[in-house]
Amino acid sequence: MSRLRSALWLPLFDELADPKTVARLAADAEEAGWDGCFVWDHLCWQAPVREVADPWIVLTAIATVTERLRLGPMVSPLPRRRPAKVARETATLDRLSNGRLTLGVGIGSDRFGGELSKTGEQPDDRHRGQMLDESLTVLAAAWSGEPVRHRGQHYTVEDIAFLPRPVQKPGVPVWAAGYPGNSKPIRRAARLDGFFPANLEHPDQLAETVAAIASLRAGTAGAYDIAVGLPLDADPLPYAAAGATWWLPEFPPGVPLDTVRGVLRDGPASPEGD
Repeated sequence: MSRLRSALWLPLFDELADPKTVARLAADAEEAGWDGCFVWDHLCWQAPVREVADPWIVLTAIATVTERLRLGPMVSPLPRRRPAKVARETATLDRLSNGRLTLGVGIGSDRFGGELSKTGEQPDDRHRGQMLDESLTVLAAAWSGEPVRHRGQHYTVEDIAFLPRPVQKPGVPVWAAGYPGNSKPIRRAARLDGFFPANLEHPDQLAETVAAIASLRAGTAGAYDIAVGLPLDADPLPYAAAGATWWLPEFPPGVPLDTVRGVLRDGPASPEGD
């Protein structure tokens, strides 16, 4: 069994809404042998959460105090972000971190904080899926360094070269989120660099998803990641056996800082025999 990589996955709410606090956690995680530090991307959340931090500012702070950790938003709802701005943000952050950025993407949800309805964003899941796919097309073109000429249903970028390019080639790795039983997110993820399944209930469910993605990617070269978020009391090793390459312990919104520190001190997962 190959080594299962481990990352903190932090909801940037309340005690974790302070970028300096999260940066210190990331630095401590790197020292303790963790492989990554990913953060939630939300504008607001339901009560009792009150304080929310911006993920890009927090990730910048993490990048400046670490040297090895992979970092990124997990996940960013691209349909409520302008892809041209995300292209600049991701390229700049990838250069700042010397090629350590992973971009997690999804269609977003209005369920937990009303962040779509409260800001006039597109409420329809199908339309947001179309916006996500179009955004990914813009990002791939932008990361090439060549002038982007895109006129789509939702976005226009007319003759802009997004230089400097990201450190990583051909661009920043992208992991797509989705429910394992939903075929469209799985097809989307198979075209990208990784899949982040939501609401996993059993390792066998993951194994079926991994097999489906492998079938869709038949003949495609390159590494591929499967990242799983699991409850704090769940054993990640059966999921590693089912094909997971990353383990992200799930912290609830508004988690106390001491709980995060405790998980951090317990250390990353180590498969048997590692």
